[in-house]
Amino acid sequence: MSNRIRSITHHGEQILIVDFTNCSPADAEDTLRALPDHVTSNPRGSVLILADFTDASFSEETIRTMQQTAVFDKPYVKKSAWVGTENLPDSIRDSVSKFSRREFTVFKNRIEALEWLTAD
Repeated sequence: MSNRIRSITHHGEQILIVDFTNCSPADAEDTLRALPDHVTSNPRGSVLILADFTDASFSEETIRTMQQTAVFDKPYVKKSAWVGTENLPDSIRDSVSKFSRREFTVFKNRIEALEWLTAD
């Protein structure tokens, strides 16, 4: 699943792209389980994440894994942006946010998300 997690540079900033597009629940869960290795290799409070959920599917177990990963990664993350959430109910985002005590800002597309992530 490492092909779903990659770094790009935007305006001189490293952005970690987590690509859930067209993921089945099992593929999404595998991607989530691989994510901490990519995040925790960075300094605390430094990681900028863009997660793309376009046409992804999730099960209850996938949501639990998302919550756990968000808690584990929290010390390393500076900002998180989500795109492609049309198929992801607000209740899931709210659940992950409350469980992890993190904010996940939603954008219409990757460009808007990248601009926001690199705005500071």
